[in-house]
Amino acid sequence: MCLHRWNFCNLSALGSEQSWKRYFLQRSHLEIKMTKGQSGGYTCKSLRGHTGRVVGLVYLQGNSSQLPNLQSSNAIVCSASSDGTVRAWNVQNGGLLWCSPVQSPLTGILTDEECKIVITSDSTGLVKTWQGQTGQEVASYSTASPHCTLLQYNMNNGWFLTIGTSQGSVCTLAGCSLSKKSNVVVCDSFTVNLLLVSPDKKWIMAGTTQGADSSPKVIFSESLTSSSGDEGPLSQLVPVSGCQAAVFIPTQPARLAVIHHSGNRRDNALTVFDVSIKKMKYKIEIQVQQVESFPLMLSAWSSGLHLAAKSSNCMVLAAGEQLWLYSLKGVLLSSFKDHTGPITSISVDSFRVVTASQDLSLRVLTWRNHRDGGLTLESRYHLLGGSHTMARGFTHVACDYSSIVASVEGNDGKDVLKAYSFTS
Repeated sequence: MCLHRWNFCNLSALGSEQSWKRYFLQRSHLEIKMTKGQSGGYTCKSLRGHTGRVVGLVYLQGNSSQLPNLQSSNAIVCSASSDGTVRAWNVQNGGLLWCSPVQSPLTGILTDEECKIVITSDSTGLVKTWQGQTGQEVASYSTASPHCTLLQYNMNNGWFLTIGTSQGSVCTLAGCSLSKKSNVVVCDSFTVNLLLVSPDKKWIMAGTTQGADSSPKVIFSESLTSSSGDEGPLSQLVPVSGCQAAVFIPTQPARLAVIHHSGNRRDNALTVFDVSIKKMKYKIEIQVQQVESFPLMLSAWSSGLHLAAKSSNCMVLAAGEQLWLYSLKGVLLSSFKDHTGPITSISVDSFRVVTASQDLSLRVLTWRNHRDGGLTLESRYHLLGGSHTMARGFTHVACDYSSIVASVEGNDGKDVLKAYSFTS
């Protein structure tokens, strides 16, 4: 029953203290609570302390959907703010675990759950790494860029951080000590604000959403992370322009979906590419081959566009107040308009989709399998974030298996985190 419902790899990981029967009942009850969202099925904590805008929030330690700990959950979320601090919070009890010293306003945050490392960037271009358990600073590196897009990944037993800058370049650092490996220009005169790594870690996609004629690039990651070679990195343009959003399909080695302008630039399309390498006698070529392309019912420059991929044939797209579910061939599987204000952030995992909106609500939708094996979404319930007399709406949302954390923009300039925890 457990294998059929949750595709476990290893039931022995449950240990001797908990039988699979007890686990099945506890997890089933937890999922019922997460599906219904009724009063009493969850607790809500307000995490206060920031004196500025929250610019990002990420889980440092989450409860995995693969094999969640149903007895206790010690989820930790980290938030970065324009007040110049990083704060780490216990999601269940709302307690502050640590707060970093004040620096210039922060602009971005990432975590590496495996190494328990927090990465931040600030408005002066200073990138720092922090020890996740204690908040101790580990290292820093100055990019001299007021805007940094952060991407962390592990490959070939190495730890790497690639940074997109406002000068249009991509800088790659190695190790938590942040030693420089490479710096290459990707889109001259535009900010690199799109930065993705493929599931097989062989490819980095870098681009901008600012240039109508600009095309993103796919770069062979080893040519960014190795110090050798005086030639530039091995890269190839993705044959689209006016890129607005992109995502790698998580269940494929290197399949890339891009939303971009089409035709006379008044319309948008979503095009899917496979990225591969072709070795010839005297050189190596990158191939970016189109798999599918279809039009989208969006205006040319839709602000606040969010794109995420669930599986090899399922993509979630949000723009304005609406949410769409598309197959990779362009079939509209379902659409929703549950919000009365623009969607500002989305979180997609194996159990649910959560949308955050300026209408000061979160909408929870859960996945359901069709008989033919396909997926669809069911819209379930709202989680409310307070009153509009105190706040302007939700700005960011993140989830682990049994909790949801979102930031609320305060009218007084002091943002608050809302942590919703579900228990079995």
